[in-house]
Amino acid sequence: MKILLAVDGSAFTKRMLAYLAAHDEWLGGRHDYTVLNTVAPVPARAASVIDRETLKSYYAETSEAVFKPIRTFFKKQGIEAEYVGKVGHAAEVIAKTADAGGYDLLVMGSHGHGTLGNLVMGSVATKVLSACKTPVLLIR
Repeated sequence: MKILLAVDGSAFTKRMLAYLAAHDEWLGGRHDYTVLNTVAPVPARAASVIDRETLKSYYAETSEAVFKPIRTFFKKQGIEAEYVGKVGHAAEVIAKTADAGGYDLLVMGSHGHGTLGNLVMGSVATKVLSACKTPVLLIR
């Protein structure tokens, strides 16, 4: 299986990884993993006064800070993964990456705000579910 893991470094990412570790059918060398982190874009006005290399470095360092503990986790599990950092609005980037990459499954953590919370605050998970054609496994 080709599996995309959407991560943000939060407690919900850790919960997702713990779930995967507890379920052998999802975590193992027989699957191909891509770990995706999406960094919110720097506002256009601010980005216009920052040189491109500094901005590029900021985005890469932000994703790497999220990837570092996940690399350690996967190394302990004996699993290889591809790590991809992208810039954009999380739900949109995750859904487009899952669909364009031909993934069999997208796995992500969810805050689990509930219906009222999603209505008021919105939810990356809800937006991904509505925009993505790839099957999604949400871990709460």
